[in-house]
Amino acid sequence: MEMLSYLGDALSPFNLLLALAGVTLGTFIGALPGLSATMAVAILVPFTFAMSPASGLIALGAIYTGAIYGGAFAAILVNTPGTPSSISTTFDGYPMAKRGDGGLAVTLATLASVTGGLVGALTLLLLAPPLADVALMFGPPEYFWLAVLGLTLISALSAGNTVKGLIGGCIGLLMSAVGVAVVGGDVRYTLDTQFLLGGIDITSAIIGLYCIPVVIDLVATRAGHLTVLADKSGFRLRESIGILLGGKLNLLRSSGIGTVIGMLPGAGGSIAGLIAYSEARRTSRHPERFGTGEPAGVIATESSNNATVGGGFIPTLVLGIPGTPPDAIILGALLVQGLKIGPSLFNEQGGIVYTFMYGLLIATVLMLPVGLLLGRYAYKSIVRIPKSLLVPTVAFLTVVGSFAIHSNPEDTKMMVLLGVIAWVLQRYGFSPSPIVLGLVLGQIAEQGFVQAWMIGNATGSTLAMFFGRPISLVIVVFAVLTLMWPLLRRLWRRAPKATERTDLVVEPATKATAQHRDTPAIGWGIAFAALAWAAYGETADMSSMGAVFPSVVSIMLGLLSLLLVVTQFTRAPRPPGIADAPGGSMPRRVALVAVVAAWAMLMPVVGFFVTGLTAFLALTAIATFDRLDARTAATYAVTGLLVVGAFQVLMDDVLGLRMPMGWLF
Repeated sequence: MEMLSYLGDALSPFNLLLALAGVTLGTFIGALPGLSATMAVAILVPFTFAMSPASGLIALGAIYTGAIYGGAFAAILVNTPGTPSSISTTFDGYPMAKRGDGGLAVTLATLASVTGGLVGALTLLLLAPPLADVALMFGPPEYFWLAVLGLTLISALSAGNTVKGLIGGCIGLLMSAVGVAVVGGDVRYTLDTQFLLGGIDITSAIIGLYCIPVVIDLVATRAGHLTVLADKSGFRLRESIGILLGGKLNLLRSSGIGTVIGMLPGAGGSIAGLIAYSEARRTSRHPERFGTGEPAGVIATESSNNATVGGGFIPTLVLGIPGTPPDAIILGALLVQGLKIGPSLFNEQGGIVYTFMYGLLIATVLMLPVGLLLGRYAYKSIVRIPKSLLVPTVAFLTVVGSFAIHSNPEDTKMMVLLGVIAWVLQRYGFSPSPIVLGLVLGQIAEQGFVQAWMIGNATGSTLAMFFGRPISLVIVVFAVLTLMWPLLRRLWRRAPKATERTDLVVEPATKATAQHRDTPAIGWGIAFAALAWAAYGETADMSSMGAVFPSVVSIMLGLLSLLLVVTQFTRAPRPPGIADAPGGSMPRRVALVAVVAAWAMLMPVVGFFVTGLTAFLALTAIATFDRLDARTAATYAVTGLLVVGAFQVLMDDVLGLRMPMGWLF
């Protein structure tokens, strides 16, 4: 009966209103690139101090879970994760949207997010104390192998071009080493600048690597951004439920992975999404479909990253150890409210804790109608917006999002630079996804590796430290299976058909197309080998703790680069007539890059409003292919004024993030 009274408290009109408002606001914030769940919770914490502890926690938990879910909108519609937790959603969500299944992808993401959130919240409610002990069993070796397990996804994302994918992963790992070392404190690869002392911000890098290439290609042709099929519009709820039930094992497994990963301090939704996606692909009957618009990929990512919300609260409430950055902020709010964190919390202040847990469950359920309603109109709006307005709006969001993370214009400049580099690399077959994986997982891998290496050296059992612990061995087995599974599956499928002669038809054509020499890849291989040599040379001035990880990555990058060069020389020259140049207007691409770069450079000097409005109008002109009449031009100008002005007010007056004022405004 006492537990039911706590449920009644959570269902009070005020708490229900808080849960609904928190989920809605969190979804909006999460959908904007750069405005992460951590930022949403941090900004709104002061507003909860005037509430009762349980109500304040419900509001923060609702905002948190809504923001994690909201990241799927940008990932599906514009190929940019709204939050780092939605990185894997871009792999299949955006291809689904491009072929006309964006509404289906959003509905699947909503249903999977609600299911994962419920699994995490129910686990928190029923099993918090015993599972907190499991989290304490993870040490540095386990964190290192978890990061390695996430990195094995590179092989899946680079099907047909594994060497290039591995090179991209090594580049991302080197990027993660920029700044002050996580262990040892060495200053590395900063090019003698103060800005790089803090490293490359992950969120701004993700925005640049994923979104800028999309925007550059958007202005090149008249073709629309997304497709909508007339006979497949709306919620497509029945179809989504059928897909979800057909993949219920994937849904439950991914939710479980998210809950467990959420319990681990510092891991979070990005790692959970990557591991769940990797496992979904490994166990799928059609792994080749992943990355081309496979609904199971969206289900795996979105169920796992939302399950981390409930999972992350387990060590936070029981042990006082935050599982994710938003948990750390909520932990601070708990302490301000006077709650004593620890095992005794459930006995001494159980009313507050259980009311919050029920509130989190209610907020997760409310995410279903909120998400379906927002998703229905978000997808249709994105499809119907003319490219002349879509391009400047998306570019505007990338600039605002990258600046808002730390209110630092240098992050915006880095975002633009990485975006242009990503577009160039993508043109020559180097996908940005492996680079992002290396960047996201690099610090976790390095910290776990160096700490385990130090402990192993001190105890004289380095190998036992890495390979002698039961949990580590389980993760290693999963990593090896993930890497080898495509090959094993192919061999297993071919074995019964060894006497058949289908290979006489298929193989020669495949080999003929695969053996053409990729001449630009030779140049890139030489360039990356030189980069590896320079990066390795820099490690000479570092301590052993600071040098061990980047030196290993540099050697790997150098060997892979040389392998790329050698393999290209063994292939036949490419036949004439195969064009390398991308289709569409190159002058428009160059003009867009010039405008966005000038915008990033001038914003802190001239001011946010003036540069934002000027760049918006300039990008509108670049993205317009038809002659404008006076009425349409005026409409575009007013739209730009409203968008820039609205974000000025939102950032300055609502969120308290001061935008650059500059000379003119």
